[in-house]
Amino acid sequence: MDLRIFTEPQQGATYDTLLAVAKATEDLGFDAFFRSDHYLKMGDVDGLPGPTDAWITLAGLARETSRIRLGTLMTAATFRLPGVLAIQVAQVDQMSGGRVELGLGAGWFEEEHAAYGIPFPKEKFARLEEQLAIVTGLWGTEAGRTFDFQGEYYELKDSPALPKPAQSKIPVLVGGHGASRTPRLAAQYADEFNMPFGSVEDTERQFGRVRAAAEAAGRPADAITYSNVLVACVGKDDAEVARRAAAIGREVDELKANGLAGSPAEVVDKIGRYREIGSRRMYLQILDVHDLDHLELISAEVQAQLP
Repeated sequence: MDLRIFTEPQQGATYDTLLAVAKATEDLGFDAFFRSDHYLKMGDVDGLPGPTDAWITLAGLARETSRIRLGTLMTAATFRLPGVLAIQVAQVDQMSGGRVELGLGAGWFEEEHAAYGIPFPKEKFARLEEQLAIVTGLWGTEAGRTFDFQGEYYELKDSPALPKPAQSKIPVLVGGHGASRTPRLAAQYADEFNMPFGSVEDTERQFGRVRAAAEAAGRPADAITYSNVLVACVGKDDAEVARRAAAIGREVDELKANGLAGSPAEVVDKIGRYREIGSRRMYLQILDVHDLDHLELISAEVQAQLP
C-alpha cells in the first residue's frame, strides 16, 4: 500500500509552505506529493494569501525534490486547453526527471470559474473525454509524426505533438463516483482509478464497475491501479486527535466515520479494510499543511506498519 500526501492549497498556503510539505513528504518516505487544482477557497476559511497554480507549483517542486512522484487530484479540464495542458505537464515531467502524474477531471466548482473569468460550460464531461483523448494522443504520437484531432469541442491539425515527456508514458488518473461514464473513461484512458472520499462499501462497488468496464473494453482489469483519497487526522492519543480535528474544523466522530482518523492502530486497521477490497494506494488529505509533526507521526506509526 503506497501512502501519498495530498494537499488543498486553495484553503490557504504559500509556495514555501507547500515546499516544506513536499520536502517532508520526501524525507519521511512517502511515495508522492499531490495537490488539488482550485482557484477559490471552500468553506469557512480565509484562504490567505490566495490561490497558487497547480502546475506552476509542481514545476517548482520538480526542481527542489528528487524522489517523490508529483501530481494533481484533479486538474480541471475547464482550466486549460488540452494542447496547452499537454505541453505544461510534459515540461514539468522533464523538469522532474520523469516523476509526474496527471489527474484530470471535468471540473465542478462553478464559483471559482466566475471569480476568475473562466468559462464554465454545461457539457463538461464530453469536453473531459476529448481532453483525455488529445493529451494522451499528443504524448503517444511517434516522434517525427504529427497529431490530428477533430472533435465537437476541440480541433488540432498537423500538431508536432511536442514536447515529449521524460517518461515513456505519464500515468493518467481518472476518478469519481459516477456509475457509468466515469468507469468507461477510466477503462479507456486511466492508469489509475481514484475513489474520492468513499466508504469501503462504496469503493468496492465502484472498483467493480471500473473492473467490469475495463474487461468489456478488452483490457485486463488489473492493468489499472485502484486508489482512494481520504482526509487524515491521526494522533498518538485522544487529546491529540481532538486537537488536530479542531484545527481543521471537523468533529472526531465524523472523521472516524468518513476518513482516516484516530490512533495509528485505528488508521492502520481502516487502511487494511480498503486494501482488502483492492485499493493499492492511499492519498492522505492533509488539511493543516503547517502541522509537519502530523506527517512525522503518520510516517513512523502508520506507514511503518503497512505491508
